[in-house]
Amino acid sequence: QVQLVESGGGLVQAGGSLRLSCATSGRTFSYNAMGWFRQAPRKEREFVAAIRWSGGTTFYADSVKGRFTISRDNAKNTVYLQMNSLKPEDTAVYYCAASMTGIYYSPTRYTSWGQGTQVTVSS
Repeated sequence: QVQLVESGGGLVQAGGSLRLSCATSGRTFSYNAMGWFRQAPRKEREFVAAIRWSGGTTFYADSVKGRFTISRDNAKNTVYLQMNSLKPEDTAVYYCAASMTGIYYSPTRYTSWGQGTQVTVSS
């Protein structure tokens, strides 16, 4: 089992930046990849970005490509999501999640989740 704790959310104006962190603890070594998802009110949870612990291969949703960057610090067991050029439509609760077997776009393939952190982008 791995524990995930997100931080770094907040209120920012459109065009601004935020960096989210996801601190992991527990059996982190047993997980293959980490992902960021988001869920806006009355919408389904959607894939944002993901990264493999080993090698650092990254994947992004088309809606955030070129604006968001996912990275990891293996020594700190922490995953980051740098979000630039934020838009009001990026407003959501952001979750990090751990996958034991690989990178997937479906949230159902991730077995551990953090509690989420709110990101609000004002226009």
